[in-house]
Order: sequence, then C-alpha cells, then structure tokens
Amino acid sequence: MAQFGYKNEIIDNYVNEFTSRIVAETGIPSDRYHLGKIILQSLKDDPDFVLQIDAGPGESETNGSMLKRSIQCATWFRNLGLKTGDTIILMAPNHQDQPVPFYAALYLGVAIAAIDRFLGVNELKNTFNIIKPKIIFCQSEKVQEVQKAVAILNLDSKIVSFDTSPDTVSFSEMLQRHSDDVDVENFKPADFDPEDTIALLISTSGTTGLPKSAALTHMNFAANGPYMCAFAKKLPPTRSALLVAPLQWLSVLLHYIFSSFFKYTRIQSSHTLTTEHILEIIEKYEPTYMILSPTMMTTLLNAAKKANSDFSCYEVIYLGGSAVPKNLVEELRIMAPNAIVVDVYGMSEVGSVVFHSVDSPVGSSGKPFAHLQYKLVHVETGEEIKEPNRNGEVWIKSRGGFKGYYNNPEATAEGLSKDGWFMTGDMMYRDEEWNFYFVERIKLLLKYRNHQISPVELEDVIRQHPGVQDVAVTSLPDAECGDLPVACVIPRLGAHLTEAEIKDLVKEKLTDTKQLRGGVIFLKELPLTTSTKVHRRKLKEIAMEHLRIST
Repeated sequence: MAQFGYKNEIIDNYVNEFTSRIVAETGIPSDRYHLGKIILQSLKDDPDFVLQIDAGPGESETNGSMLKRSIQCATWFRNLGLKTGDTIILMAPNHQDQPVPFYAALYLGVAIAAIDRFLGVNELKNTFNIIKPKIIFCQSEKVQEVQKAVAILNLDSKIVSFDTSPDTVSFSEMLQRHSDDVDVENFKPADFDPEDTIALLISTSGTTGLPKSAALTHMNFAANGPYMCAFAKKLPPTRSALLVAPLQWLSVLLHYIFSSFFKYTRIQSSHTLTTEHILEIIEKYEPTYMILSPTMMTTLLNAAKKANSDFSCYEVIYLGGSAVPKNLVEELRIMAPNAIVVDVYGMSEVGSVVFHSVDSPVGSSGKPFAHLQYKLVHVETGEEIKEPNRNGEVWIKSRGGFKGYYNNPEATAEGLSKDGWFMTGDMMYRDEEWNFYFVERIKLLLKYRNHQISPVELEDVIRQHPGVQDVAVTSLPDAECGDLPVACVIPRLGAHLTEAEIKDLVKEKLTDTKQLRGGVIFLKELPLTTSTKVHRRKLKEIAMEHLRIST
C-alpha cells in the first residue's frame, strides 16, 4: 500500500555496524540475524554493565555474570542432548534466573515458549501437547501440576524448579553440576539458518478455544525487533526499562532480547507486583521506559494520583495491547511531562511494533515503517482499499515473513494469505496523512489484565452443564481490568439454572483469570447474523443494556 515509511538512521546504523562485526568474525552472512550471537557479543562488550535489577530483594546482575551463567546453562543443555529445533518452556515471574535459560536457548537455536505461570492442569496439558517441550522451567508451587500434565500426555519432559522443590531438581543445582564444564572464552553458539530457525513461540488463544503459538524466527526478531526503540534520538536509546508484564507478553520478550544489545537496564521484581510496589520501584529506581496495557496503566495512574507519585523520570511510555482511550494519553502526558506518551500497535506475529506512533495524532496507532509492508483489505470482498477513511482489515508482511502457528496448520492457513500476508484480524482505517486508526478487533479474543481469554473456550465449558442449551460469551469493558467475560445462556426447556451454577462450573474447569466477572445473562435466544452466526456486536449491546438496567 504505502510506498514510503519511517526510518530511524540511528537505530539502522547501530544495528548494521554491530551485526557486521559478528559476520566479519564468523564469515557467515546470515549471522546478522542470529539472536544468540548478537546477545553473546552484547554481553561480552561491556561485562560491568548492570543488565538487570530485581527490585523485590534489591539485587542486580551485570552482563559479565549473565554471560557466565547463560554459557553454563547452554553447556548443560548440550550435555542433555538439546539441539537446534528443540523446545523449552518458561513459566515464572521476572526474577534474575529466568533470562539464563532464555539466552542459553537462543545460543543453541532451541525455541522458547513463555507461558502463563498460573495455568491449571487442563490448560497446561493443551499447551504442552502443542509445544512438546524438552524442559519445563517453573516455580516449586507449580511442579506437581506440571508433572500431572506431563504424565497425562506421556511426555519425556524434564521439569526444573527455579527455586527449591522436593519433587524435582532445582535450577541452581543443575547449574552447579555443570560449573566445571564452562569455558566462557571458547564457547561457540550453534550455527543455523536464522530465517528458518524458530526463536520464540508466543502463546495466543484462537477462536477454536484451544491455545496456539505464533512461531517467530531469529530473523523475525533481529530484523523487526529493534524498532521497539524507534523513538531513539541517541544511543543508548534509554537508560532503564521497567518490566511490569509477564514474559509471555511480546514487550517483555523484546526487552529480554534487546536490553543487552541497546545497553539499557531491565528493572523488574520477583515480588507480587501490586500498584503500591510498582510505585515504590518507580520512586527508587526512576526508570525511563515502560510499555504497559491501557487497563494496567489506568489502575497505576489512579494509584499514583492518590499517592501523589512522580512520573517525571520517564522518557518514553508506550501504551498497547488493546484500544487506548484518548483521555488516558492526555492524563499521562500531564503526569509524565518529560515523556513521549503514545499508543503503540504491536503484534506477536510480527515480533515488534507495527507502526511508528511518536509523531502521530492522539488516537492514532501511527504511520507505516519502511521495513514493513501494509495493506487494508475489505473484509467481505477481499479487495484492497486504497482510499483514506475507509475501514478494512490490516494485512502485514514483515522481514523474514511469518512462519505461522507451531504445529497448527489449520490456524496457519486461516492467518496467512496464499501470497504470504499476515491477516491481523484488526479493523483499521488511515487518514490522508497515512496515520492509521484502530477501529475494532474482528477476532473474538478478550483480554483481562495481562491474560488473553477465548470466548469459545468458556462457551465449551459452559455447554457441559446439562441444563444449558446454548451459550455465547461476550464482555463488559472495565477501565482497570479490560474485558470482563459475560456468559449469555439459553437454558434447556424446564431447566432451572442459576448464575451461581454457571460461575461455579467455570471456576471448577478454568483458571482464575478466565472467570465470569461480568456475570451471567439468561436469554430466550441468541442474536444471529444473516449467515446464522452469533452476532457478537449485538451480544455486547445486550450485555451493556443488562448492566445499565441492573445498576
């Protein structure tokens, strides 16, 4: 569509110069996209630089320490027989140990799947069945549930606890066993094709109700990821970034990869991230960069106002993950007067931000980048929309292309056009100045705080109740939490259902983040489109009207 796009020469020149050093040493041209070699060189370049801080206990770690521990872990992986193309799972809070196997896997071409650490046995089973991990890293309180899910599938997965567990081996114990094998100076990452080798499996929920994992290669992240710092006017682009979301978020994955590369410090916490704790971290460490969802930011902003907290330390605040209210951007610009505050549109399937939003109007997702291709497509006719101010589905082509969903050819076929465009499922339009504006999600996915929810997964559970004839799940908007799931239920003739019965069923089957916080509505029929599908927009209107009447 667009024959132009935003470029940042500071970022482009730095990336080219850095990766050219790696290629000059190895003699392999594709190594400019090898994340493992990029990270390894980044850690070696400045061993005294503070890479990460755990604000809970107040501990910090340098590049040099991470270099040694990650090579130690990679050596252990090799001794276990892990090789390029294998997979591991990480499901833990953002503590100092989690990046160690993360980097080790990237050195060897082992794919990493970061998943929600609060999933129950049923959900773990579905996820493990897709990913088939060689090793699962978790905390001690989840070990038994992980073991149950692995046993159900009869997988030969090694389970490692980051902390001490009586039921399995600990991470520190495994590193200690292989401490004598470490040769930091002579360690060599694996050689592989970065365009084909998967770096990360990013969990998303499909409309089938089952989890799916977007497969992103080393090239996807190396070529597209640096534009998470497209705001840069200097190097390093920023001093420190506060990580508030869990690792399964794209923004945190990008920080894990590029903080060492761009030489800024990650500030995180292994303690529970209450709003009070986050505000304490901001006051003590004065981070300069943050990426946060609008719902989480709304909660944090309300708490900050009450506590009279100061956000003047920030240089950049990105808001993304769902639609961003204009008033939130305006409030933040008052609270953080020194910061660039923008609505950022990123996608797991692209592996980075998709539009440059720094200079765009409030409410816009931004303008096109030069390294991506874009087009708007009419949802019903499939024709490309070339005129401004007309709604269409955004299609994207990124460097290296999108390889699809891991072990899921059906979902891949639904998400990719025959000529390789990723069909985002998002309705947008552009103005005459090529600013793109988000309209709505075509897909059904709901988002509660940091967690994605498939309405169909909830519907499948509720339909198990013998008194339910049919059900459709929608949501109510909440400024702090995002989407609150609402079940619209049609009872079977003669059944006497109660809201508590439906809620209890969901509570029994699914994790806490997927509960029916918006309530249960009993209907005589579901609204349908002319093609006899559930009319999701009318369903939401019914839920909103029910809320209005009940309050």
